[in-house]
Amino acid sequence: MKVEKKVIATLPKCYAMSEVTVEGKHCFVAAAEKDDPCYLFAEDGTKLETIWTEMGGVMTITPVPGADGQFLSTRQFYSPNDGFKARIEIVTRIAKDKWETRTLCKAPFVHRFGILRRGGTNYLIVCCIKGGMEYKNDWNWPGATYGAVLPDDLTPYNDSNPLELTLLMDDMLKNHGYCKMSYGGYDAALVGSEEGAFLFSPPAVPGGDWEIEEILNSPTSDAVLADFDGDGKPELGVIAPFHGNSLTIYHLDEHDNYVPQWKYSAPEKETEMIHATWVDEILGKLTWVVGWRKGTKDTILITWDAEAGNYKTEFLDRNTGAANALHFIDKDGKDIIVCTNREIDELAYYTVTE
Repeated sequence: MKVEKKVIATLPKCYAMSEVTVEGKHCFVAAAEKDDPCYLFAEDGTKLETIWTEMGGVMTITPVPGADGQFLSTRQFYSPNDGFKARIEIVTRIAKDKWETRTLCKAPFVHRFGILRRGGTNYLIVCCIKGGMEYKNDWNWPGATYGAVLPDDLTPYNDSNPLELTLLMDDMLKNHGYCKMSYGGYDAALVGSEEGAFLFSPPAVPGGDWEIEEILNSPTSDAVLADFDGDGKPELGVIAPFHGNSLTIYHLDEHDNYVPQWKYSAPEKETEMIHATWVDEILGKLTWVVGWRKGTKDTILITWDAEAGNYKTEFLDRNTGAANALHFIDKDGKDIIVCTNREIDELAYYTVTE
């Protein structure tokens, strides 16, 4: 594997990213954790526009399905200690270098969210890391997960008319992890908290109930479900505990229970605060991109080695402290990984080839 890296922007505490479509072209956006800018980039990493310059607190960005120049974004979640004003906003491109932002829904301490599609309907799932606080590092107020039908027309929603959310599951301490995945022919979300990892499936028909399945009952910061070894059964990749330093892949046994199969062998003092996570097919192989923000601050690629009958890891980058990662295939068919290397204020663009 060969990796070519270029730094496409300096962005203090850069954090969240997402692909978007603007004027019919494949682009991506990147935003900061604190009161810093949000930028629009062309597919090749060229900075195109500044979407905003202040009031960040962006933990998650996701495009509005079928829309051009529109996405949803968290705002004003600056940390688990500063998230009372957090909400999800609709961000719309009005013209070049002119973007409008308005409230979609109010969700104090919203950390992750996503849009899931099932049966022709889009659903919003909202994960709040905690429910409140009285002092710094107060974790006595568990978080929760909420849901709602996401209407095709978002124009009616604003700060005085927010979209109403329905409680799906409460008592989720340190509700941190979120991973959208295809499951049974529709979109589902894997959500991680101190209580474990839970799979949320939207209603099969509008007005129906959400389905919630416990996948793992131990503390989970982030998790992914993917069939790495190609046996037809998904493995469970887990980062634990909250902002933890343990990286484990579980395999289904003959009783359909997840049991540990592989653990990253580096000393855990070197892998503190594992945070960046993204699963996709890279160079034709299902790959888990994982990065940590403390210790050695490395970012690795994890794949299944069929010949060895085990997992192998390769370094994407070192000493960068990635908060999040994003992968896509560019117009030339090349694998591109973008990382918000938060700990060095660097937005990095990696071209990965054989």
